[in-house]
Amino acid sequence: MLHPEPAPPGTVIRVVAPSGPFDEASFQRGLGHFADYDLRFGPEMMGRRSGFLAGDDGARLRELQAALDSEDASVIWLARGGFGLSRIAHRLDWDAFQERPKWVVGFSDGTVLHQACLARNVTSLHGPNVTSLEDDASAASLRGALVGSWPNAWPVSCWIPGPARGPLVGGNLTMLCMLATAGALRLPAGCLLFLEDVDETSYRVDRMLTALIVGGHLAGVSAIVLGGFTNCGPGRFEVPVEEVLLSTLGRLGVPIVAGFPSGHGAERETWLHGGAVELDAEAGLLRSLGWARR
Repeated sequence: MLHPEPAPPGTVIRVVAPSGPFDEASFQRGLGHFADYDLRFGPEMMGRRSGFLAGDDGARLRELQAALDSEDASVIWLARGGFGLSRIAHRLDWDAFQERPKWVVGFSDGTVLHQACLARNVTSLHGPNVTSLEDDASAASLRGALVGSWPNAWPVSCWIPGPARGPLVGGNLTMLCMLATAGALRLPAGCLLFLEDVDETSYRVDRMLTALIVGGHLAGVSAIVLGGFTNCGPGRFEVPVEEVLLSTLGRLGVPIVAGFPSGHGAERETWLHGGAVELDAEAGLLRSLGWARR
């Protein structure tokens, strides 16, 4: 994997809104944690809206393409998740980005861009969007990641024991399922697959997982790492989402751990998408193996 250059304070961050419209107060609060960076975004982005999108497809595509092509930016940071990237990502030109990779930062709908980076052998940062950066701990995690500082290990809860080693990839379950439908999901053989979601009932979670399994998309996965499944209720059949996750993913016959501090819940640590990790599920530890300069 190729790794973008470290981005210490003072470097340029291009902020883009390729997904849903965002709240300005939350936006300014998130940016406030990075006041020592050179934050750049077009004034037309503020208040831009087209239905459930942060502007029409053309405006959002041009903004994101300019960020990918930028010669001065070291980071591309998503303002918000929601929906919209899947409408435009297939139209992006990645040539300039591949010549000079930048850190792509975000989550949720940003899963689309993490997969696009992975397809081009470039690591990215699964971390808070601007408007979801609400606390100092999350900000410190993202700031550390931008300069290559990672936790040595994360504690996790063992559901199915076993060891695994490989790249940690994945993201929002709904978006991964959508990418599979579009023929754009590529999971490296031997990867540890991270999954999270929000506001989905347990039967919908089961439906998406089953589609990925039956479609053969998870055949090469070496372990499952579960983050937050926030507000994913039991539905009218009163089946807890944890029961669905364990019974459905358990058919894969690989280690499963839960409680990784990432997703739509209160814990939003930043981690290296595509970075090497080692799992000891029985010990409840997911270790980062760091990364080498390219």
